[in-house]
Formats: sequence, C-alpha cells, structure tokens
Amino acid sequence: MKVVELFKQRGEIISKHQAALVEKMSPAVREYWEDLLTRTTSFHLFSWSKDFYQTAVNEDIHIEEPLELKPAAQELYDELEEKVGEVIHTGEWLDVSQDRINQFAQVTEDTQWIHIDPDRAAKESPFKTTVAHGFLTLALLPKLTDSVDPDNSLFPTAKMVVNIGLNQVRFPYPIKSGDRVRAKSILTKVTPIRKGLEVEREIRVEIDGVRRPGCVAISVIQLHF
Repeated sequence: MKVVELFKQRGEIISKHQAALVEKMSPAVREYWEDLLTRTTSFHLFSWSKDFYQTAVNEDIHIEEPLELKPAAQELYDELEEKVGEVIHTGEWLDVSQDRINQFAQVTEDTQWIHIDPDRAAKESPFKTTVAHGFLTLALLPKLTDSVDPDNSLFPTAKMVVNIGLNQVRFPYPIKSGDRVRAKSILTKVTPIRKGLEVEREIRVEIDGVRRPGCVAISVIQLHF
C-alpha cells in the first residue's frame, strides 16, 4: 500500500469517529474541542508520520528489486524451474557393510551394541541384526547424491556448491548391516539468490528389496556462480 493511501485511510477512520463524538458534545465543549484540534493538528500529523516511519523501519518494509542473475545461473534457473516436482537424480547402489558401520561408530564414539555387536543383535534386537546409525545415513548423502564426484556433477556450471542444511529428516525404516541403498532426489524448490541459486531437494534413501525408505530428508544447497 502506498504512503498516500495509508494517510488517506487513517484520516477517514479518524474523521468517522471524530464526527460521532462531536455530535454528543455540548456547544461549549464542541467549540473548545474544535479550537484544540486546530492548535494540535500539525503536531499530531508530525507525530503520526514519525510513528509510521519508525514502524516501517522496524518491520523492514521495502520494495525488493528483482535479482539480476549471471547468464549461467539464469540458464540453470530456467531449466530447473521446469523440473520442480520431478526426480532429478538417482544414484548408484551402495553397500552398507558392518565394517562401514564400525568405522562410523569409532569416529562418532557411538558404539551401542545395536550397531556394532552382531551376536547380541541377533539375540536381542527385533531386527535380528545390527543396524546403521541414522547419522551414518545422513553422512552418506553427499556420496549417494554424487555431490562429491567432480566428474559426475549434477550442477556442472556452478563454481561452488554449498551445503546449507536439512529442513526435515525422518528415518522410516532401519538400514541393516549388509543392505544396499541408493538416493533418489526430487526437486522441490529453486530460488534466485545474490550469489546464484538456492535449491531444495527431497532426498529419499531407498533400501534394495524394501518398500519403505531408510531416510527422507529435505536438503538445501546453494549454487554459486
């Protein structure tokens, strides 16, 4: 809304309530009231203008100018916009071996028996075997999505890909020792930013032979050009 329209709207509201109030006043009080308004109009106008300006500053009211993307970024943006909602990458199958799980346990010091003790897991675990750490699955996402393979980059025109984080993570089904997994990426959103593009993907980690995914995560990355 324009400033002029805001002033007009504010004035109409004040005038409406003021008229109703004046009708209920006695003649003497009405005369005094009108004289008071005449003396203070300029002061109130200045005060309200100051309040409006301060509110605008506090609420960060501004008109955003459209970003001018570099040619390479604009070309990729146009391409990705047409693919929102589609699968843009399906990775290769990767073995989640007990040795891989043990190495992750040593690095993170998460050595719970459900991860590293196959004999006990066979007896006491409802899964009858050891299972991978949920965070191990997340740590494998760069590999599963080919984000660390310079020869097979999903965004080859970007100079740098920056991992911003994950908006949501779920582990619907456990990944057991010996399972094979792969990641399928669905493009959910692409947004222009000053450095290039911000891309959101729903990454589903599929388990070979299992209907439910081992992980579903919303990944956010930035592509710098």
